[in-house]
Amino acid sequence: MLKLHSMQNSGNCYKVRLLLAKLGVPFTLVDVDILRGENRTPEFLMRNPEGRVPLLELPGGHFLAESNAILFYLASGTRFLADGPLARAEVLRWMFFEQHSHEPAIAAARFWLKLVRGGRDLRTHDIDRWLEEGYAALGVMERHLGRRAFFADDTLSIADIALYAHTHVAGEGEFDLEPFPAVRRWLQRVAADPGHVAMEWRPETVPEKVNSI
Repeated sequence: MLKLHSMQNSGNCYKVRLLLAKLGVPFTLVDVDILRGENRTPEFLMRNPEGRVPLLELPGGHFLAESNAILFYLASGTRFLADGPLARAEVLRWMFFEQHSHEPAIAAARFWLKLVRGGRDLRTHDIDRWLEEGYAALGVMERHLGRRAFFADDTLSIADIALYAHTHVAGEGEFDLEPFPAVRRWLQRVAADPGHVAMEWRPETVPEKVNSI
């Protein structure tokens, strides 16, 4: 069985749990609290030298890091990743956009303003930049979604899952989605897709403790 090292309220970790839920793939959850440094232990760093979650542990002792790489691996051969090279490239295009233009602002703002105690005081000088860059990314999404239902090939793909994870909780980073009606309609379409689960969802299997890794 797959084993996912994950932090429950992390958007990047939610991406992977959401796809696994949609695929109906059983997995064991290993909770890793990065706010308590559980991702910096020698044991964890042996598995992922970058010390990041999510981390997917595969049968045979292989480990796969980076949320979007995990999505790409899991989606191969499913409805969430097209077969054609151009369609796949389009999916990757938006996943790169998510990591380079979207996540560094929208997810960072949520992390420091919502999840880290005293984070606002620690990162006061970054807030205006996060808001500027995050709203710019939302503007790109709004223009694209104004002409289509989903980001690639007019069907829900891992590009949508990657972008949905942080966008649907953007308000926790003090982003107002009211000026982005196409984005809000897209969020509703993604949430209506079969097998959708909320960020709070956990698999029925008994989760392992972090000290068991």
